[in-house]
Amino acid sequence: MKSNFKSGFVSIVGKPNVGKSTFLNQVMGKKIAITSPKPQTTRNRILGIKTTETYQMVFVDTPGIHKPKHQLGKILDDTAYSSIQGMDAVLFMVDHEKGTSEDQIIRLFKEVDGPVYLVINKIDLLSSKADIDRIIMSYLGAFPFKGYFPISAKENQNIDKLLESLMGDLQEGYPLFESDEITNQTDFQLMAEIIREKVLYKTQEEVPHAVAVVIEHTEMNEGVYEVHATIVVERNTQKQILIGKGGSMLKDIGTEARKEINKILNTKIHLLLWVKVKKDWRNRPSDLKAFGYDKSE
Repeated sequence: MKSNFKSGFVSIVGKPNVGKSTFLNQVMGKKIAITSPKPQTTRNRILGIKTTETYQMVFVDTPGIHKPKHQLGKILDDTAYSSIQGMDAVLFMVDHEKGTSEDQIIRLFKEVDGPVYLVINKIDLLSSKADIDRIIMSYLGAFPFKGYFPISAKENQNIDKLLESLMGDLQEGYPLFESDEITNQTDFQLMAEIIREKVLYKTQEEVPHAVAVVIEHTEMNEGVYEVHATIVVERNTQKQILIGKGGSMLKDIGTEARKEINKILNTKIHLLLWVKVKKDWRNRPSDLKAFGYDKSE
């Protein structure tokens, strides 16, 4: 056992769009999870591994729990549910807008062995402490939370206090991952997610949720990675929207994704994008598995 060193897993759960990924990126000091104003931005179980000289906290960012409308949604909910079990601590993240899915999330906490914290995010959008107190009061009696932490993931408010409290829930022992590991995502997965993030920001209505991104292959040409990626949608109308007039939309998505990939991965890539229609892929097990969403055997 390593003297005075602690480690453990902390799961972040909540309804869609409460800022779980923004919180994870802030804690890590680096972008490892995409964000957008669209619900269900996160689709995979993403680990953020924060290592210091005295502790290693492994944060598990989960898809927002909601009422699924298709097989992909069910997989996302199952991923979030399974990420609550076996944790040293659970962060139940909420904001100022209550969601219908919150009661079903709280019911799951009865099966959790470790402590559960109520984390009220986006306090930068609230006008007074009374607003924060009102939110906390609305959850009193719902579950015996170990603590209540009002934070702003965007503005980095009170996150240090939350981390300090979580230290007490970690176990003494060795690190769970190598000190230079910060996430379980590969570079290819992060590339695909960044491309999808740009689609989320630039499209509206049904398009964002019908999109999957697949990195087909990469090759090195004169010191620059040539990355070939396919954006998958469900209908021809969605494909037309993504391509845009004269290819303008697809060009903008590619340009913004390339710039961010270059910055985050500290590399140079040439990004080539295609759009392909796979009708009803969110309900097809073979497509879900091919696109990396259904990992069941």
